[in-house]
Amino acid sequence: MKAKTVLPAVAMTAVSMVLTLAVVVMWLGTAVPWPVALVVGLGIDGGWLATLAYERRLAAQGDHNQTVTGVGWFFGAVATGVLVAHALSEESAGAWLAVAWLPLAAKALWLVHGLWERTALTATALDDIRGIQQEARDEAAVARARLRAEAATEETRLTAVTEAGARVARVQAETAATLAEAWSTLETARQGEDTGRALTSVTSRVTPGVTPRWELPVWGPIEPVAALSLEASPALTDEALDVLVDEIRHSQVPALSYREMASRFRAAGHSASEVRLRAAWKRVVA
Repeated sequence: MKAKTVLPAVAMTAVSMVLTLAVVVMWLGTAVPWPVALVVGLGIDGGWLATLAYERRLAAQGDHNQTVTGVGWFFGAVATGVLVAHALSEESAGAWLAVAWLPLAAKALWLVHGLWERTALTATALDDIRGIQQEARDEAAVARARLRAEAATEETRLTAVTEAGARVARVQAETAATLAEAWSTLETARQGEDTGRALTSVTSRVTPGVTPRWELPVWGPIEPVAALSLEASPALTDEALDVLVDEIRHSQVPALSYREMASRFRAAGHSASEVRLRAAWKRVVA
């Protein structure tokens, strides 16, 4: 994995250094002796290479120096400037300008390689990360499947409930229509003069000389209500209440409790409020 970033950087560095040295020797060799031009070219490439080596040493130690990085970029900018100046002095400037960016490109590749080294992980860590990611994907897929299944189930249930409700509503509507039609028929028969006489003739007379009126049947269940007695039983006096309570309490040995006495008191048909009954009990027991 390391070779994927370091090999392009090394190759780009070699090409840019050779190109810079060749351009300096060819360009300055016409104005100064070629050994001087060679020294200038080697100086530029040497400074570039020295700062690069020092940066790599610091990176191996987990350190970084802004000054060294700045010097390295300075030498790269000088090499690029030399290539650009040479290209502008040549007739075919386009071809030379096309390769003038190589020193800066090599520097950028070393920067990318340094970033890769600072963020590189071991194989074990990568395996753990892949396992965590796969587990998260599995959980997300299961959650999506569960949500889709629940949504489909809920849709099916709502559809069934809606259809059942619609069927019930139709049956109720049909039943109501049938009952309304039957009720209308009965009402028509009740209001008809001839039909009314015919129905009246077959009903029993409650009072002689009075023709009972034929009524329509009641639609729906009814419950008879017990008739309420208009005559309230006379209230017992305190003395009479005390006597009854004492008799009921001592009607059994051992003496009855208040709850048993009250139950037998009311079962015998006597009537008294709870407050008066409890007061009588306290007076008898005291």
